[in-house]
Amino acid sequence: MIYIFKMITKILKYFLAILLLLCLLHMPYSFYQGVRIAGMLGFALLAYKCYEQKKIEVMIVYIGLAMLFQPFMKIALGRNGWHVLDVVVAVGLIISASPTLQRRD
Repeated sequence: MIYIFKMITKILKYFLAILLLLCLLHMPYSFYQGVRIAGMLGFALLAYKCYEQKKIEVMIVYIGLAMLFQPFMKIALGRNGWHVLDVVVAVGLIISASPTLQRRD
């Protein structure tokens, strides 16, 4: 059962990373709204999973990302600002989902 949750978390991270990288293309506004909703829900779920695993620092980062991507009160960063943020977050998600790219303790 734990393996299934780890696999779902990994798939969610890759899914969010792909969505964020697709935001670099010229897409309709409704796509960006969908990404905001998916990002908010996805990052909230990842924060909850980190809370369950007692990874408080990572949980705070995911809560911050969920708040940043929430669609209700939009944060104006400009197109270039969002592109930089999308790439940084996507790379972070890919690194955190890839066991070969993670830091060894």
